[in-house]
Parts: sequence; C-alpha cells; structure tokens
Amino acid sequence: MSDHFANLPGSAFWRPGVVESGPYDLTGLIQPKFPLTRDLTIATAGSCFAQHVGRALRQAGLPVLDVEPAPPGLEGEAARTYGFGLYSGRYGNIYTARQMRQLLEDTRKCTIRPQAIWQRGPRYYDALRPGTEPDGCASASEVTALRQFHLTRLKQLFTECQLFIFTLGLTETWEDVATGTIFPSAPGVIADPPVGTDIRFCNLTYPDVLEDLSALRKLLHRFNPTMKLLLTVSPVPLTATASGRHVLLANTTSKAILRAAADAFSRAHGDVDYMPSYEIITHPAARGRFFSDNLRSVTPEGVDHVMSNFLAAHGLTALPTPDRPDPGPEADEADPLICEEALLEAFRP
Repeated sequence: MSDHFANLPGSAFWRPGVVESGPYDLTGLIQPKFPLTRDLTIATAGSCFAQHVGRALRQAGLPVLDVEPAPPGLEGEAARTYGFGLYSGRYGNIYTARQMRQLLEDTRKCTIRPQAIWQRGPRYYDALRPGTEPDGCASASEVTALRQFHLTRLKQLFTECQLFIFTLGLTETWEDVATGTIFPSAPGVIADPPVGTDIRFCNLTYPDVLEDLSALRKLLHRFNPTMKLLLTVSPVPLTATASGRHVLLANTTSKAILRAAADAFSRAHGDVDYMPSYEIITHPAARGRFFSDNLRSVTPEGVDHVMSNFLAAHGLTALPTPDRPDPGPEADEADPLICEEALLEAFRP
C-alpha cells in the first residue's frame, strides 16, 4: 500500500469508516475548532431543520438566546404558530445565506422595506417573515411597527451572541428585480406583492453562497468582533422546485452547492466551524432510517442522533427528554416544524 495511506485511521477508508460502523457508530465526523460550553451564549437561525437544532440545544441545558419570547398567555403550539420560540428571534425560517445576509444588513441600519409588505384580501403580511403572523395584520402601518420592534430586538441579539449557528437550507429563492430584496417564499404562497412588482425566481450558485457567507461573517463581527459561526446544512429535501428540473436533480444540486460552500468557508476561517447534520442523516449506512415515510421529515431519532453526536464531540451530554412519537406516514401534517416551504405541497398536480 502507498505510504500515503498506510498509517491512516479506519475513518479514512469507506469499509471500516462507513460500512462496518453502521448508522450509530460513526467516528471522527466532528472535530470541533472551538469549545461549546454551557456558559456560551448561542443564537440559532436558518431553514426549518434549524428549529430542531435550537430545541435540542435548549433541552441539553445550553443558553440559547430568545430576544422575542411569547407574550404571557400564549404558550405551546399557539406560540409556535406565531413564530415564538422557534429561533432566537422571531424572524421565521431563513432558507438561504442571501436572506440571512439581508436580515443582518437591515438590522444594522434598521431598514424597513415597504416593498416587503404584501397583501391577501384585507390583511397585510411581512413578506420577509410571512409565517409569523399567519392571519396577517390589519394595516401596512401595523406590519411596519412590528418589523421596527423586531429589528430593535435583533440588535440586542447579535450584540450578545457569542456563537451563531446557521443552517443552510436552499439555494432557490425569490427576488424583487427593482430593489434586490430577497423573499423566503414565492408570491401567492401566503400573500401577494403590490400590483406591478416584478418578482423573479433566483437560484444561487456556489460563488453566490460563498460571497454571502463572507458578507454574513463580516456583518456578525460588526455586532460582536469575537462572535463565532457554526454552519450546518439541512438534510431536508426541497418540497418543490421552480428551476424547471426534476426535483431530485434540483435538490441534489442545491445541497451539493451548500455543502461545498460550507466546507470551503469553514476551512478558510478559524472562527467558522461545520456540524455534519446533512451527512449523519443521509449517509448510506443509515439506509433512510432517519427519514419519515414522506422521505423529507427527519425523525426524532435522527434529530437526537445528530445532536447527541455534536454534544458528545464537545464533551457534553444531552439532558433526558420525554419520548417523542415518530411523525409517521403523514409527517407533512404531523411534523412539528413550522415551514412555509412545505406549503408548496398544496400546489402539486
């Protein structure tokens, strides 16, 4: 055997590293760049899978920030329906690095985008976080006031945060041609833009994602120069694609771009690390067992496996949690995640 391979560990070879290790005994996947401690203030954001990450970290007793808690009397699923308790701020799902970059820019400058006030019937919606007010608002001014409050709270969040965990979910997004404003969902899914607004489909490339991650990191450091960034890629496939390709091809391309960009970016910066959620859920030895019957929703077992591996790599142990039922064959309906992208299922033939 070549000297280049003779002294490598088993994890460097496919058979012992994957085939013989099975789905539960993978080693060497997580080699942290920096410690995760119980006194480290953490913020989470990203696509739907990021809701699992934040919940698991809280259950493990880690200090995950929440600058927009639910008001008194609004609890449980009712609170979650209105975007409370999903993330460290009430920003809803942030599917792309471009969307996250935009939110940081808006927070720093307290920018209100009037083109992001969409309407359905007599109700008004913040198109930058459309799911947080599922019944809409009574007026455009109410949307503006809620967003101003939101951005004020986020300034506190990003100033206090020491570790920002961001889950990359998609490359497909929607852009206002005139202003470049990025939206998390297409027109008509939840509400509609003002008449005459030109919204185009946009599919981010590998250079796009790298550029957005670079800008994102610089913006985070403007709030807190010592903040660290932890990236992960959602294993949840696309619900639908507007790319004109088969959804399987579109999903593979999207995840490949995100994974490659996360790898290159984390390798280039000492204060950026990567958590292999995508690999743990999708690796061949798992044989799909970490997906529900819809082949999209990650099972509670899968989430626990990802987070227990991550915590163990940092010398931490998850606190005991009650048993959670598998979402089952109707997981799109039963999955506890709040996910606007999943609403696209309603448009299928």
